[in-house]
Amino acid sequence: MEHLNNEFEGKLSLGIEIFKNSYNKRFLHDLVSSQLDMDRLDYLKRDSFFTGVTEGGIGSDRIIKMLRVVNDELAVEEKGIYSVEQFIVARRIMYWQVYLHKTVIASEIMMRKAVQRAKDESKKQGIFVTPALAYFFDNEDKLNNINKIDDFSLETFAKLDDSDIIVSMKEWMNHSDKVLSIISKSLINRNLFKVEISRNEFDPDLIESLRIQVAEKYSLTDKDVKDLVFSEKIKNKAYSIEEDVKINILLKSGKLSDIAKASDLDNIRALSKTVEKYFLCYPKEPDYRR
Repeated sequence: MEHLNNEFEGKLSLGIEIFKNSYNKRFLHDLVSSQLDMDRLDYLKRDSFFTGVTEGGIGSDRIIKMLRVVNDELAVEEKGIYSVEQFIVARRIMYWQVYLHKTVIASEIMMRKAVQRAKDESKKQGIFVTPALAYFFDNEDKLNNINKIDDFSLETFAKLDDSDIIVSMKEWMNHSDKVLSIISKSLINRNLFKVEISRNEFDPDLIESLRIQVAEKYSLTDKDVKDLVFSEKIKNKAYSIEEDVKINILLKSGKLSDIAKASDLDNIRALSKTVEKYFLCYPKEPDYRR
């Protein structure tokens, strides 16, 4: 942001102050970065429409109409509490049905593992990558230390997009590293790995059995097959009751109350708890789980 502000001769200074919560009107920060900010009101409604998950629909117009500023904090009038409750429930539904859908999990984790494998291979031998991606393969410290980020790093990062990954991955399909090749082919051909989700951890014996089958099929070592068969954890919390990020409800008495306390629905308080689930991911073969 500071880099862009310099390019625009300081015209973004006010926006940066608001974003960093250093502007004297603190409620403006709540509008751009809070649990009821304009971004969430926008993407929940938009994503609900385009994915067809109607349960994610929210009354954003109603919520905006009920917004008030009290003691320099953003609050919603008490009569708008049901719209806020719907917003929180909708957010939970959208995360489990859309943002943490099996297809999303599979594609994201596969891409991460492909990029990591490619980066590791680039240190051993030459590997095809686009110039922008190659820069960060060779300068990993630029991503891990903000103090080392310079103008050229920012400009190069801005050039990165999905085409860099897709073009590189098409070359990785034929790479000598079998795991990298398998993942790349699966992603490019849209043959995503199978994902199973459970509230409980998966049986280690089941994971080991799958790894043995996949290792035999592709002639892989025990170490390499772990990038094709693995189990990890996913988390979701629809609402946080932390003091600095709460959703305020302006009661008729004039006092402010957290939505979790003001709501007469027990599930709003329940949604403030972090829900953890486990997923098992492996190549999609019909005989693996027989």
